[in-house]
Amino acid sequence: MNERPISLPRFARLPIIDAARGVAIVAMVIYHFGWNLSFLELIPVDLRDFPLWIWFGHAIAASFLALVGVGLVLAHGQGFGRERFLRRLAFVAGAAALVTIGTYLVFPDRFIFFGILHHIALASVLALPFLRSPWLAVAIAATLVFALPIAFKAEAFSSPWLIWLGLGTRLPSTNDFVPVFPWFACVLMGIAMAKLWRPVGSEAPAAPQRPMRALIWMGRNSLPIYLIHQPVLYGGLAVLASAMLPPVDRETRDFLLSCQEQCVGTGGDTLTCANFCGCTVSNLKREGLWQRVLADAPDVTLRLRIEAITRQCTAPKAP
Repeated sequence: MNERPISLPRFARLPIIDAARGVAIVAMVIYHFGWNLSFLELIPVDLRDFPLWIWFGHAIAASFLALVGVGLVLAHGQGFGRERFLRRLAFVAGAAALVTIGTYLVFPDRFIFFGILHHIALASVLALPFLRSPWLAVAIAATLVFALPIAFKAEAFSSPWLIWLGLGTRLPSTNDFVPVFPWFACVLMGIAMAKLWRPVGSEAPAAPQRPMRALIWMGRNSLPIYLIHQPVLYGGLAVLASAMLPPVDRETRDFLLSCQEQCVGTGGDTLTCANFCGCTVSNLKREGLWQRVLADAPDVTLRLRIEAITRQCTAPKAP
């Protein structure tokens, strides 16, 4: 049976889609707020190590990408608007470039080179042939895109020029990575769902309530909010962290991170490992051994003293 075209005016906006995008924006702000708290060490746990938090971030990304697919069908399903498409594509690609430049200035070792906006820009082009395909064909393509990185990975795709495909054997060092495979499957599923959906254009929707109006507004301004919210959140929390937390030099911070990773890797819990590593650094500095530990390979005497200090830090506290 042939699919019936969606009975909406060309380039129509649906409040329910804008509201759904607004919900995703709210969830994204919550996610980044928690990420910032962990990164700036304003909370005693690293949320980035919690599986549920990781899946929360994945769900947000998937919802944004699925809504991209829905939006492409609503905007171009009854006729491709070339100028409108190219204008939006340039806007998204320009925003992605700003994200790359901004994160390179702040996080040069983990800057974003292929994040959610980069993916949306490329996926918008890759999705064009599927706008005229039957929904079942699109759904099958989505399944194949999702399954490919599970069935196939190769070291050759870990090179800097190909890693954005998502078929490499190693993950890059970056604060946001949304490769083509498997994430393009979300865009395709959004297209398939939009093709099955039958919104009625002749029905006048009821006036939305105030909370819904706020979500609709956020959904219609999702890109500016995306670009602005993280610099504002991170900048404000960084000022708060500098006022609340004692300054820690880079060498101390790197030692603490390495120590805690090794400790957790041997089975210790996060809080105990943080206390142990902090105690070790404090005792080394108090005894004037810190710079010697950083500067030289420990000799036998220094190594014995370090072992004694670590035993003190692991010994149970007296009641």
